[in-house]
Amino acid sequence: MAWSRAAVFAALILFVAPFAGFAQDITLTSRDGKVEINGTLLGYDGEFYRVDTQFGELTVDGSGVTCDGPACPSLVDFVAKITLSGSSTMAEVLLPALIEGFALRNGYQAQRKNQGPGQFLYSLSQGPGTAPIAEFTFRVTTTDEGFADLLANEADIVMALREIRPEERQLAREAGMGDMTGTNRSRVLALDAMVPIVAPGNPVHRISLPELADVYAGKITNWQDLGGPDAPISVHLPSAGSGLAQAAEDRLLRPLETPLVANVIRHKRSSDLARAITTDPFGIGIASFAETGTARALTLTGTCGFSLSASRRTIKTEDYPLNSPMFLYLPARRLPDVARQFLSYTRSPAAQIVIRRAGFVDQTPELISVNAQGDRMANAIAAAGEEVPLDEIQRMITRLSPMTRLSTSFRFETGSTRPDAQSRANIIQLARALEAGQYDARQLAFVGFSDGEGPAAGNQKIAQKRAEAVRDAVLRAAETANADRIDISVDAFGEAMPMACDDSDWGRQTNRRVEVWVR
Repeated sequence: MAWSRAAVFAALILFVAPFAGFAQDITLTSRDGKVEINGTLLGYDGEFYRVDTQFGELTVDGSGVTCDGPACPSLVDFVAKITLSGSSTMAEVLLPALIEGFALRNGYQAQRKNQGPGQFLYSLSQGPGTAPIAEFTFRVTTTDEGFADLLANEADIVMALREIRPEERQLAREAGMGDMTGTNRSRVLALDAMVPIVAPGNPVHRISLPELADVYAGKITNWQDLGGPDAPISVHLPSAGSGLAQAAEDRLLRPLETPLVANVIRHKRSSDLARAITTDPFGIGIASFAETGTARALTLTGTCGFSLSASRRTIKTEDYPLNSPMFLYLPARRLPDVARQFLSYTRSPAAQIVIRRAGFVDQTPELISVNAQGDRMANAIAAAGEEVPLDEIQRMITRLSPMTRLSTSFRFETGSTRPDAQSRANIIQLARALEAGQYDARQLAFVGFSDGEGPAAGNQKIAQKRAEAVRDAVLRAAETANADRIDISVDAFGEAMPMACDDSDWGRQTNRRVEVWVR
């Protein structure tokens, strides 16, 4: 195989393997001896070498070179090594369940080995007594530390309970990891939510989002202000580097430009927080939906009387306003084949079952009949008035009652027309379903709704444009789908069916949505 320097430098597809701690100098020589590459071995995935050279980081096809140096890997007994770092919630339960499900489905034997505090690995082999073919190492840290490990080349995949921050995104781009917000760089693994919890004996059952924010800002300090006893409120959160805690602060306090109360009680794990709340009669905490334990979740309510509780369905549809998707972030580098197979498996129907059995919310679309949406219809009738007359409500019911709502919904980032992270994942998911022909010979309606700010006629137009934008995004992503086989339409009902009160940014964001209805 003839090599040229131009061909070597054009190798732009990168990959990761956790060799950073063992990096040593190597020399790669082309088969004809005309090209030599000297540098530090950063990784080998069984097919390609990744080398740090004087020209920068290069990826070289192993079939075209020979490797010389003490760090050269064995080409016969290659073991794919993948390191995941980040969220303890994901590392302790969800990812191990998926690794074991992946192994079972592919005929591998999975063996877990503890490697000291905060670290363990899964070894995959063809059976008892055989050499491992892959090792998945887990570093049980925090979302902050997960991104730090990635940037230090000590992890291949970040487990995160929040979206990547702008400064982390910039550092990753400067390190040659690509745009970490891209479709192939970030993916929603499962769905979760931030749930306010109290002790089972606490008499308070409801709290509004503004009240919750005021509690964590230190503006409400006594349960009496929330309809409870005359007792001070003790405030609990996961550790400061936790993605869940950071997401909670971002969603609750950043819109108010208010700092977190100083005397917050921190917990290393969300599960530890739930246990502490159970024994603290005057405590309040924010926990993962999957890790509330025996604590009692508070219903979110508003001054207009609407209320929403966290449930599998309200999280999946994003009707619950404190959703917290669980992310995997991957740099623009090549992973070993078994890792790529695993990532592909995580999107499969079999993996969705594992996610659900592990206590988290899967992304499998569900059909919700009109009969199961009585509260939503009641809200629509209650909100009807001068700007939303009864005939508009009747038009909506006439249009939607023969159809069934799909749990796949679309919402938007605050102050933006860009779909939020969960909705971007939903676009890809729905596009794949269209490509697979799941909705052939059926009617698919993209239906837009808005908040109640401003004139109703203007909101109707905005909702229509959002519905059209989502439809167009799905069709662009469904490159191989035959749209002629599906009756696709767009409609909008503006502010006719609110999900939450319009008296806060959170409520208005919940109301701005595009739903998918099927017949």
